[in-house]
This record gives sequence, structure tokens and C-alpha cells, in this order.
Amino acid sequence: MFQRSHLKKITKVMKEPKRFIQVLVGPRQIGKTTLVSQLVRELAVPYIFESADAVAASDRTWIEQVWFNTRENIKEPNINEYLLVIDEIQKIDNWSEIVKRLWDEDMRNGVNIKVILLGSSRLLIQQGLTESLAGRFELTYLGHWSFTEMESAFGFTAEQYAWFGGYPGSAGLINDEERWKNYVSNALIETSISKDILMLTRVDKPALMKRLFELGCLYSGQILSFTKILGQLSDAGNTTTLSHYLQLLDTAGLLGGIEKFAADVIRKRSSSPKFQVHNNALVSAQRNELFEEIKKQPAEWGRIVESSIGAHLLNSSFVEGYKVFYWRHRNDEVDFILEKRGKIIAIEVKSTGLVTRTSGMDTFNKMYRPDKILLVGAGGLPWQEFLKISPSSLF
Repeated sequence: MFQRSHLKKITKVMKEPKRFIQVLVGPRQIGKTTLVSQLVRELAVPYIFESADAVAASDRTWIEQVWFNTRENIKEPNINEYLLVIDEIQKIDNWSEIVKRLWDEDMRNGVNIKVILLGSSRLLIQQGLTESLAGRFELTYLGHWSFTEMESAFGFTAEQYAWFGGYPGSAGLINDEERWKNYVSNALIETSISKDILMLTRVDKPALMKRLFELGCLYSGQILSFTKILGQLSDAGNTTTLSHYLQLLDTAGLLGGIEKFAADVIRKRSSSPKFQVHNNALVSAQRNELFEEIKKQPAEWGRIVESSIGAHLLNSSFVEGYKVFYWRHRNDEVDFILEKRGKIIAIEVKSTGLVTRTSGMDTFNKMYRPDKILLVGAGGLPWQEFLKISPSSLF
């Protein structure tokens, strides 16, 4: 069952007499609709499920029509509550103002309609929530599937998870790897970029953004300045444009840019990003090698492992409330720095060799005195075991 902890939490909340709009946000193809299908069976209440995926963005009356239908249904005999679920809500212009008005009308009139909104664009959903629906909603982020979930549902090994990532819909295709690559590239990557970014946000140079995504996947787990990136792009633009495009890719659950850890916020934000995919399938699907081939290349496989660790940390951060950074000072570097409520954890990933200490760790320890230092991989905690850990438990 998909993310059972989320299902139990939302089911409990929906049964409470006090009502809030439940907002579920997460990337495409990670099972939001499946979760809601399980939820309505648990609740055993009448419901309406509608999707704005094929609705014109300018059709602002669509939400009203769906809502009015629900109001009519709740008037039926022996029905005292109704559940309204709207998927891809962010696709409707000014959706949050419309929902606010209708929700407030129901609260004033005592109409017991419970509402769940689903969305795949974290940026657009959060903008609407903070601008219009303050005090009326509870937000749950549903991230990419973890190794534990893929192992439990599909029997994935840690090595398979590092390469094939955490898209449940693609799990049945991994034995036909060319087909798997095509599915991830076309049904996941292309759809996410075209529907969750290009259709919803102004992007002046879509080809540039797609090329940035390809480069970011190629260098996932590596630090690369925007200035150097510009030298590899035929349609250059500028560093501000690239930074904006990277933010859009991040909010769609595709590619993020981890900031450098520093004592002050300004230096953090002005640093070169460390590219990090949210799901390692985004890397593997675009590489020429196959699973059995890449495992025989220690250096390349090491990058795949480090990227999978980074994806695990990044995805968990949205739910568990810590921040992820990297650190570099001259020739010294630490792969990941976790920060939560003033506590600092330094993590170094070494998938090969017999490393027990690194100069980066030593230097960082002298400068910042972290609460914990963790070596993952060779000479430390096996990376396979680390993928099973909830990072917040480290604090």
C-alpha cells in the first residue's frame, strides 16, 4: 500500500469534526491518485473526484460547477457529509481565490463538504495557499518513493533502487531496460516538463531549460557553477535565467540545486549549486549504459550511488523539516550537510575504497563543530543501509 503513514494520517484527520482543506502535493506518477482511492475506501463516505488536467486554465467557472454539484448531492436523504476531491488544481487560474470563497460560504452555511486538493506543482500550490487560504488548509507533501517502499512493494534491491529510482509505475518494466528508459523519458520527464512547467509558467527559452535539466542530470551529485554551465549551452541566456529555471525544475520534483553551507544566508544563496535529481531514474533513463554495465564501472557507479543518497536526503527534507547543503572550502569538501533547529550533521559518501577519514571532514569539524559526522559507504555505514534510514532520526 502506498505510503501507509500518509494514508493513516490523512484518514484520521478527515474523520475529525473540525474541517480544514487537505492539500496533497507531490511530483507526477508517485501515487497521489492511488492514495486518494485508498482513502475514500477507508472513509466510506460519498465523494466526487474531478481532475483539472484537461480543463482550460481560463475556465474559472469549472471549480464552481464541480462544487455546486457536490452541494446538490449532499442534499440527498441520509447524507450529512460529502467529500470533494479535485486533482491538478493548480491548472486553473486564480484557483485559490475561488476555493476560498466557496469554502467560506460552506462554513457560514454549515454545509459539511470536506475537500482534498491534489497538485503536482509545489510552487504554484504554495503560492495559492499562502496568498488566499491562510488558516484554512493542511499541507502534506508526498515525495518520490523511498528504497524501503520500493523494496516492500516491488522487491527492489538497493542496487536496483540506486539505478532505477523510485517511480512505482515503472517498476514492472525494469527487466526490459530500453522500454523502461523510454517510459521514464516520455511518460515522466517530458510530461512533467511540458504540463507542470511550460503550461503553467512563463518560460521564454524552453529549449534552454530542457538542456539545463539534461546537464543537471548528467552532473547530479556534482558542483557546477552557472557560469561554467553557460559555456556548455548553445542558447546561453544568463545566470539569473538559469537559476530561475532550476527553481522551476525543483518545484516539479525533477532537479534541485543544493546550496553551499555557510554561516550567513547571503553566502549560501550566492554559491554555485550542487545539482541533485529528486529521483535517480531521471539520471539512468538518459544514460547510454544499462544496469549490469554501469555496475562494472566503479567511478561511474560511485556517482550513481552518491546521487541516490542525495535524492534520499533531498526528498526526505520536504517531509522531515531539515535543510540540505554541501560544503566546500578551497580543496576540502563534504558531500552533504544537514541542518535542523541549529543542529548540524556532516555526511560524506564513499562507495568504493577503504576510506575511514577525509580532509574535508577534518576541516569542517574544526570550523563548525557539527553535532554528528557520518561516513556512508566504504569504511563506514553501508550505503545500502543508509537508504533505509529516516534522516531526521540522525538529529
